[in-house]
Amino acid sequence: MRNRILSLAALLVLAPAVVTAQDTTSTGTTTADAQVEATLETALNAGIPVSLLERKVAEGKAKGVPMERIAAAVAARLEALTSARDAIQQAGLTSTTEGELSVAADAVQAGVSQTALTAISASAPQDRRSVAIAVLADLVAQGRGSSQAQAAVEAALARGPEALANLRANSAAGVRTDGAGATVDAQGAAGATIQLGSPRGN
Repeated sequence: MRNRILSLAALLVLAPAVVTAQDTTSTGTTTADAQVEATLETALNAGIPVSLLERKVAEGKAKGVPMERIAAAVAARLEALTSARDAIQQAGLTSTTEGELSVAADAVQAGVSQTALTAISASAPQDRRSVAIAVLADLVAQGRGSSQAQAAVEAALARGPEALANLRANSAAGVRTDGAGATVDAQGAAGATIQLGSPRGN
């Protein structure tokens, strides 16, 4: 009898702590959800395709990543997408595709400078722009400086599609070998056309 009383007393003592922990977890998740929603709203107002961020959320949830980390990743991705859009605009382009913008954002997150991204966006023909940016990102991810990578991509572009394809194959092999950075998939870099500098309404 005494043991049962002691066990009940222990449960009563622990119960508030358990409830508090649950409340803290719930509050953290709610805050993270609100941060994600705020980031999506910012993207919408800036004319950045929200679908590119929603994919990030879906991927994180599918992998069981905590919402706090998902919120941080989505915010970082929006920053990269915004920088990529600005670089493309500085290149004198008035529109791009969701896929191309995504590849450019990958390049930003790989460490490609705004100057190099703008230069390649301006010099690459439309049908090779996404691949050129992807190769630029791969080279920087391997440890080359942005200006050096830019020069290599521009030289390949000047020699023609085959030279760019060879450079891409070599750079991708380098990334696979040393794991220095993430490869960028430029295949199917299409999607909806985005008019740059045209924020969307709610």
